[in-house]
Formats: sequence, structure tokens, C-alpha cells
Amino acid sequence: MHRETVENRVFRASYLALLVFMLLPLFVVVVTSFSQAGRLAFPPESYSLVWYGEFFESTRWLRAFTNSIIIGVGTALLASFLGVTGAFGQELDTDDSLGAILQPLVLIPLLIPPVVLGITLLMYFSEVGLRGSYASIILAHTLWATPLVYFVMRSVFSRFDWQQLDAAHDLGAGPVRSFVHVVLPNVKHGILVGALLAFIISLQEFVMALFLSTPSTTTIPVLAWTQIRQALDPMVSVVSTFLILISIGAIVLAAIATNLEWLSKQLS
Repeated sequence: MHRETVENRVFRASYLALLVFMLLPLFVVVVTSFSQAGRLAFPPESYSLVWYGEFFESTRWLRAFTNSIIIGVGTALLASFLGVTGAFGQELDTDDSLGAILQPLVLIPLLIPPVVLGITLLMYFSEVGLRGSYASIILAHTLWATPLVYFVMRSVFSRFDWQQLDAAHDLGAGPVRSFVHVVLPNVKHGILVGALLAFIISLQEFVMALFLSTPSTTTIPVLAWTQIRQALDPMVSVVSTFLILISIGAIVLAAIATNLEWLSKQLS
């Protein structure tokens, strides 16, 4: 057996072992969600769907779940608009003067600890009367989601044939019409990927939502943290399982969109 072959097999085995180690906590969470007991234990002594029934009968948990979906969708829409327009504007900037200003501004929220952002935004939104509203949490989550959409779209736009846009302008199409009919069809899968990433970021974010939410706008991560402080029961695992499934579903959709874009380019 060649040395290179041995090294490849060792690398693959180590990579697989690391992947299993990282995914093991998710497996534990999913399994404990089916426990029949009133406390978390792994492995469960008996299995049941009783805690899933408790979840769907709980007005408190369903409201938090609805809040998370509303905030996630709002974050995805706003972050997609800002990220796409920012990346598109930078691509149209011939001397790259916009990029020298825009890229540092986009990165700044990622470099600030979420606790600092949460406290600062709490003070600001309290002054302008938005504290506890959906808008305040959506704007906070957009600070983290927009950079991801922005850099995804920079990558997408780097592969776009800009001669098509020039041709549309030469034929008399205005900026909006040329973007909608020429640019958008070619980058729509990238926009979908960015929006899904923004949605996942919002769905999982906890710290800023903890500072900004009220009982009427409490999200799933905030309510789960509150529940853990009071009692450690399988309901937390049930909620975590739903979040895991939603995140996996979003990642699968993003992967499908990416492969469809690649396939369309190969067939064109």
C-alpha cells in the first residue's frame, strides 16, 4: 500500500471521527426529546411522544415559535435586500471607492460582542420607542445576517457576465428593468442561499434577542433559556429538535439551489 493512500485513509477516518464527535450532541438532543420521563436523561428509560404533544398544546411555546419564524423571515428579507444591493452597488463601482468604505462597515457588527450589541441596541431602541417590538429584533439580527448575504452575493456577482447588463442598457432598458430581467434570473439561487443563511442566523440568535424581547416577542432560544433555568425537562429537547430540523431543511434547500445553478450552467 502506497504511503499516499495510507495518509488519505487516515485523514478521511480522522475527518469522519471528528464529524461524528461534533454531531453527537445533536443526536443526544433528538433522542432525549422522545423521553417519557419528566426530566432529561440519556438514554431515556422509556420513549414517548408526550412532550411533542405538550409542545403543540402550549400557547407559550407556540407563540415563541411563531415569533421566531416571523423575526427570521423579516431578517431574511431585510438582510437580503441590504446584502444584494450592497454587493451589486460595489460591483458597479468602477474605481472600487465604495468597496473601501462598505466592506469595513459590513464587517464591524461581526467584530462586536453580542452582549455589547444587545445593551447598545436596548438603549437605542428604548429611546426611539421600538424596544420589545418585532422591528427591533429584526434590525438587530440583520446586523449579523447582512454580512453573510453580502459576501455570498459578492461571490455570486463575481461569476456573472456583466456584458449582459451592458447589452440591456444599450437596448434601452432602465436600471430597474435591466436588474429584474437580466441580473436577477442569473443570481436568484445565490439570493435564496443568502436568505436561508440569514434565516438560520436569526432563528438561532439568543443574546441580542434576550435583551430586546418582551413576553409578547420572546423567541424560541430565549424561552428555552428561561425554561432551563426553572426546570430541565425534555421540552427543551423537543424545541431544539425543531430548530435542528428547520436548520437542516434550510441547508438542504440552499444546497439544492446551488446545485441547480451549477447544473443550469452546465446545460446552457
